[in-house]
Amino acid sequence: MSQATPAHKRVLLKLSGEALMGDDPFGINRDTIVRMVDEIGEVTRMGVEVAVVIGGGNIFRGVAGGSVGMDRATADYMGMLATVMNSLALGDTMNKAGLTSRVMSAISIEQVVEPYVRPKALQYLEEGKVVIFAAGTGNPFFTTDTAAALRGAEIGAQVVLKATKVDGVYTADPKKDPTATRYNRISFDEAMAKNLGIMDATAFALCRDQKLPIKVFSIVKHGALRRVILGEDEGTLVYA
Repeated sequence: MSQATPAHKRVLLKLSGEALMGDDPFGINRDTIVRMVDEIGEVTRMGVEVAVVIGGGNIFRGVAGGSVGMDRATADYMGMLATVMNSLALGDTMNKAGLTSRVMSAISIEQVVEPYVRPKALQYLEEGKVVIFAAGTGNPFFTTDTAAALRGAEIGAQVVLKATKVDGVYTADPKKDPTATRYNRISFDEAMAKNLGIMDATAFALCRDQKLPIKVFSIVKHGALRRVILGEDEGTLVYA
């Protein structure tokens, strides 16, 4: 395969909110978000259509203490709003870097961002814009991993790229077990049987049922996103 030929035409990139913190205890680290946007820009210039779902842990962590004893649905709505804040920051950084982004929210806050409408999202992707899906699924009790699986299936993504702080799925926790080895690829069934905890059960089952592969890789590893897009040996592929 040619070095410049992407292995995927349309992808759903799942970023954790914590990934935006860099080495900070919470919030958004400017250098970190700029570097992520640079890497996303690099793959969009290859002609890859990129949609993003981002979590809210970096913001919600700061108020998590206050949510103790709170109604679960209320806490989840707070988390959704945190993802909107992250999405706005990501979109603004992209626009300043010369990319064209659109933030679409699953909950209605039209003075701030436009609502999620599937045909519009598909149109933006076909136009080469980066689409950022905010506010999770719009429902409490569902994680942003589930939102990534759902939106990935809806837009016809070829793969869900789960960006983490670890460079793939290992046989055991590499921090605790120095003999742990990284899987190059593993089936959904085997990952479930071994309880590897790649995504929450709802998200994982949705990807498996839709035969939507998941690629787990490290977002802190420079150039990893580009290597994943080019189909190189980076991260772990979970396949049906």
